[in-house]
Amino acid sequence: MAGPRHDPTLYRDRDTVPIRRALVSVSDKTDLLVLAEALAGAGIEIVSTGSTAATIRDAGFAVTDVAAVTGVAEMLDGRVKTLHPKVHGGLLADLRLEEHERQLEELDIAPFELVVVNLYPFVETVASGAIGDDVVEQIDIGGPAMVRAAAKNHANVAIVVSPQSYPAIISAIEAGGTSVAQRRELAARAFAHTAAYDTAVAQWFAEGTLTDPGDLPAHLTIQAERLATLRYGENSHQRGAIYTRAGGHGIAQATQLQGKEMSYNNYVDADAALRAAYDMIKPAVAIIKHANPCGIATTAPNALDPIASAHLRAHECDPVSAYGGVIAANGTVTLKMAENLKDIFTEVIVAPSFEPAALEVFKAKKNLRLLQLPQDWRQERMDVRLVSGGLLLQDADRFPDDIGSVAKNWELVSGERPSEAEMENLIFAWKACRAVKSNAIVLAKDNATVGVGMGQVNRVDSCRLAVERAGDRAAGSVASSDAFFPFADGAQVLIDAGVTAIVQPGGSVRDEEVIDAARKAGVTMFFTGERHFFH
Repeated sequence: MAGPRHDPTLYRDRDTVPIRRALVSVSDKTDLLVLAEALAGAGIEIVSTGSTAATIRDAGFAVTDVAAVTGVAEMLDGRVKTLHPKVHGGLLADLRLEEHERQLEELDIAPFELVVVNLYPFVETVASGAIGDDVVEQIDIGGPAMVRAAAKNHANVAIVVSPQSYPAIISAIEAGGTSVAQRRELAARAFAHTAAYDTAVAQWFAEGTLTDPGDLPAHLTIQAERLATLRYGENSHQRGAIYTRAGGHGIAQATQLQGKEMSYNNYVDADAALRAAYDMIKPAVAIIKHANPCGIATTAPNALDPIASAHLRAHECDPVSAYGGVIAANGTVTLKMAENLKDIFTEVIVAPSFEPAALEVFKAKKNLRLLQLPQDWRQERMDVRLVSGGLLLQDADRFPDDIGSVAKNWELVSGERPSEAEMENLIFAWKACRAVKSNAIVLAKDNATVGVGMGQVNRVDSCRLAVERAGDRAAGSVASSDAFFPFADGAQVLIDAGVTAIVQPGGSVRDEEVIDAARKAGVTMFFTGERHFFH
């Protein structure tokens, strides 16, 4: 047996490869007929399967069925169509090698120069809530085999896995063929495509085989595709890019309606703003600066424009810090809210939708970035954070959708039970505290923050900062703390400022000292039994 071939001339990439024959089999038929028209117009033979072939033929373009190539009809409910030497020989033949050309001629196999394949909608099927065999049937076998074969043989074959690549392929057809650089880039996308697909399948199986529903997967693979290269990262000397995950429904999938290119920090702050605004059930707005809230509020009672009301109340918390902030709204941005923002410098506004009249107002602020969330936006179920050499995985910190369930296990340890309105205000403060970097203290009145203390290395300093920000508004407010008070001094700062109620997790060895300080001042205090650190 001959040893390995090391002659580099055997593996030199062909430069321009004319396209004479294309294999087309797609689940996503977006712009399929645009591509088919270009192929047919250039006299390229189209070989296809099943519904793809029917779509092309019904549009009036000539198409050769795969069964006519292989001599074998589709079988096993379409599970076996393309797994045949007449197909894969044409995909894998390296036409730089005379021996490969000779074998193709002997076996009467024609090569392909273009393969257009995207895979069964496995991710979409899982997302729809399907289970069992309905999901299993969306595990593509022949598709990945064709994609990987064509990508491996990119010296001879261009592999396309997304309609987004059709315009470039059509241009290449008009120019006389695909270039080596283009085929190499397409191959890289193809391998990333199949890797992401396999990851989704493996994850589905892993979740279905856990013996304990509370278990986390033993193996975790995260696949993402670069959406855009950013001007720079967190700082100008750092590179930056944003990637999207298959099946993602978050800030990375938002549509930018206007404004300058999003920056790395814009995305970080926009995500933090969503975290704050979407914890609230009522119309709410969060204003974020450096990943921390400088104001969170829900609408005032009986407001004519609830979302505009929520924005004004959030802005009033800290108008100085709101300058150059990032805003998230959990409802449609209205004309009134847009008019209120006319003279306020804002970097980004993210919302599920915008009134047309609001968009007209924003056109005057050409640098303002507007992001519209995908219709199926939802909070992530898991949090992932990279650390050196690995990553951390945890359940996302979430609140119950039912506002009444948030406080059902709270323990009243001091003072009298508040009224329904006061209780709602405490729940608001507790939710708002989750969006603040630890150590976190929030002062709130009427479901709007009036003072926020964040990111301090001791809790008493966060209390002082929140009180300082609130000023006279601290009197009569309620307070929340994301973790217990290790000493009574932090709670005493809040009590001395005039807060009427405090909600905190409890659990300190000095809880009794803290409770005693609240009792002496006649301040209501609840223990929640859970904390909400956000580092």
